[in-house]
Amino acid sequence: MLIKEYRICMPITVEEYKIGQLYMIAKHSHEQSVKGEGVEVVENRPHEDPEHGSGQFTEKRIYIASKLPSWLKSMVPKIFYVTEKAWNYYPFTVTEYSCSFIPRFSVNILTKYENNNGSTENCLNSSSETLDHRIVDYVDIATDPCAAHHFKESEDVSKFCSSKTKRGPLEKGWRESADPIMCSYKLVDVRFDMMYLMQGKIEEFVHRSIREILLVGHRQAFAWIDEWFGMNLQDVRDYEAKMQEETNEKVGSYRGLLQNQKEQLRP
Repeated sequence: MLIKEYRICMPITVEEYKIGQLYMIAKHSHEQSVKGEGVEVVENRPHEDPEHGSGQFTEKRIYIASKLPSWLKSMVPKIFYVTEKAWNYYPFTVTEYSCSFIPRFSVNILTKYENNNGSTENCLNSSSETLDHRIVDYVDIATDPCAAHHFKESEDVSKFCSSKTKRGPLEKGWRESADPIMCSYKLVDVRFDMMYLMQGKIEEFVHRSIREILLVGHRQAFAWIDEWFGMNLQDVRDYEAKMQEETNEKVGSYRGLLQNQKEQLRP
């Protein structure tokens, strides 16, 4: 078990990010879905919870076989996916990841958004035991480098300035003076309770991958602000539905072709 709390700030308010988050996830998923890999939306519907109230439930399948390191590819099928289930009670979210091929593997993420620069010590009301084990990691969207294959000049927020909000570019130390500013607090618990010799290696790999996704996603949320700023909830839900339909078509068509080829090869 490896627990980390990531804190990612953006020059956006929590209320604005309610729209920006939905836009970013839909566009990012669409961009990352090619040749049968990416994000397939299985379910997306309203959800009621006795404690958290009204929210949105989503279930997705994330096909990532080609993105796995060689030492891990040998352990999973060629067509490999992770199931994501998320309960979004904005500004609080619960996300779970599982894999039917690796039953004792799980990732659980608790998220809360606040209008500050990451200064709340126990935003997610973690137990004393969790606080003793967690590692706090501040992710800086302006200065932390992302992987070369994720970098785009147009998404370099150290150079980007929003034409609609006049926010940016973000210079070194920007979190101390930015106004507005919000923070995504994400408590990530990764567990892989089998193959003891591989446990630490896999948990570290998963955390590195999650950190990269968080860095890229939050950079994009701000870099794309001129595309979503001014949308209302219905606008972004319509955009989300359009992107999901196109994304599912991209992912599903290629997987169907692979499945047909496999069946044709059977004796």
